[in-house]
Amino acid sequence: MNSPWKGKAKATNQDYDDLRPTITYRHILSNNLGVRDPLRVVALCDSDAFYAACERVRLELDSSVPIVVQQWESLIAVSYPAREFGISRMDKIKDAKKKCPNLLAVHVATYKEGEKEPGYWEDVNTRTHKVSLDLYRRESNKIITMFKEALPTGEVEKASIDEAFIDFTRPVREKLLERYPYLSQVPADAPNGTDSPLPPPPPINWDGLGSVIPVSPSEGTDGASEHSNFEADGGMTWHDVALSIAAELMRKIREDIHSKLGYTTSAGIARNKFLAKLCASYKKPNSQVSFLLSTILRNDAIPNYLRPLAFQKIRFLGGKLGDALAKEYDVSTVGDLLSTCSCMADEMQSKFGENALWVYEFLRGIDRTEVKEKSAMFKSMLASKNLPKPITRPADGHQWIRVLAAELALRLNDARESMPTLWPKTIVLHTCKGYEISRSKQATFPFVRDVTVDVIATAADKLWKELTGDAKTVNITSVQLAFTGLEKAEMGQKSIEGFFTTRDTQQQQSLKRPREEDDLGSVEDSSQNPPGLSDVEAVSFKCTRCRKTIALREGQATGGPIEVAQRLTALRSEHDDFHFAQDLENSDGGSALVSRSSSSKRKKVEPKGIAKFFTKK
Repeated sequence: MNSPWKGKAKATNQDYDDLRPTITYRHILSNNLGVRDPLRVVALCDSDAFYAACERVRLELDSSVPIVVQQWESLIAVSYPAREFGISRMDKIKDAKKKCPNLLAVHVATYKEGEKEPGYWEDVNTRTHKVSLDLYRRESNKIITMFKEALPTGEVEKASIDEAFIDFTRPVREKLLERYPYLSQVPADAPNGTDSPLPPPPPINWDGLGSVIPVSPSEGTDGASEHSNFEADGGMTWHDVALSIAAELMRKIREDIHSKLGYTTSAGIARNKFLAKLCASYKKPNSQVSFLLSTILRNDAIPNYLRPLAFQKIRFLGGKLGDALAKEYDVSTVGDLLSTCSCMADEMQSKFGENALWVYEFLRGIDRTEVKEKSAMFKSMLASKNLPKPITRPADGHQWIRVLAAELALRLNDARESMPTLWPKTIVLHTCKGYEISRSKQATFPFVRDVTVDVIATAADKLWKELTGDAKTVNITSVQLAFTGLEKAEMGQKSIEGFFTTRDTQQQQSLKRPREEDDLGSVEDSSQNPPGLSDVEAVSFKCTRCRKTIALREGQATGGPIEVAQRLTALRSEHDDFHFAQDLENSDGGSALVSRSSSSKRKKVEPKGIAKFFTKK
């Protein structure tokens, strides 16, 4: 069939006709397992009500206890037993307790002046305390570590503090060849040698593996109907076998996480990241009987699973682009928009550009994004406080500096447990006055044997005095303290002192940065502090791509901390979408990444095609 798409990038397949590719011996024996591998299997594992679960485990409570995690007067996590009473994160704590008189409300741990570590205090107040997410980070890292240990040949990508993508392709391939050794050698009578198709796959017993999404919605939703009628849809495929093996491996890992750490998880397993995330919540929350089972999306089930979905709820297809598509073509579901793409390809390419092809591919369940393990090595750490009451006297700033120093001390010491030679080159103090231009000062961070609150606070106090000078009054609404230039000593260096000796010249050069880089935004690495969770109290973030500090508009920083965090998360997502669209726009002309020196000399170019729908006004 001729493709409706024209131009450099064009699809040569009709809708959903890639669901049953011919799998050959070349595929099964290949060591190059890329994103186009027909036996690719990816999972998304999501920890259930994670913050609430962490507090339940910490307090050694039964899983049936209704519990919520509170931040000031708002809720940031609601356990599933609490949700049965109709409680949601939109509720205020007083309203939640009316719905469930036996509700256990735990305020998130906070830092306060004079304490070296965060604690669970009775007198928490946003004017004197700062939220700590350290417990959740630690528990999240434990879960990620268990995945990596269980799948040494797999790829594990931490997507957020409570989510991880797992590429099962290689571990599953190893299991396939182990269980079916006849696949490891090409038969002598194979008509096309290594390009000959594999023999028919063996039958699959899905019992105990998970909820298999039905190929046809009419099959129902109970387990028996989900596992039936496979012969009617063409029978099993080798990719189905791969999915079943991945489900076995996932079940074993989730059992270990539950037994050793006490956390329940939900998982979606499919052929790529997009579909795995989409189906992970298919039967969430799982019942107590089946909480270790996964949701499995077979290739044959993709069309009927996607078609009724509202396309604007799919990442990258919402926002301005989604609004434009919905308004232009009067469509709301994936099926409606897919039909439009097929019938009006020329018009869509004219209006949205050649790269509108990726919209067509997403609608067909095609996603070639890799699962990439994020380095445990991060370049910066940030502690910040958005002040409900501005600092007006310079002397009052030292209180918050000690609070922020306590957080940095704890986090740096935690990181050094696994990386003993890790050390920051620079300490940076950053202040904001409303939405005016922010100011920052930085200095070399001295090496000491023991990282304490006093050491960090002393260094930060000097920066504070430089920032405030001889001023009698100030008006500071946000304070951020950061470590930058975090590095480990190189191989062969006997001590961390050698790290500083060999890097002295480079360190001095790092302090002589261009003027536009002096204003430091939220420098926290996303792998340690995911968007929307680490910036609970911040009103801005610094984009690592364009080096710009992106802040909420005037009036958006009002309301409770959860509302502000949600707005900041939306702003960050919109900005990420903007860069995603730029990458697509540049994909035909080479690398989408431009060096800082060359990009600064370029004239501003108006975005074209779909990129204009991600541009910030």
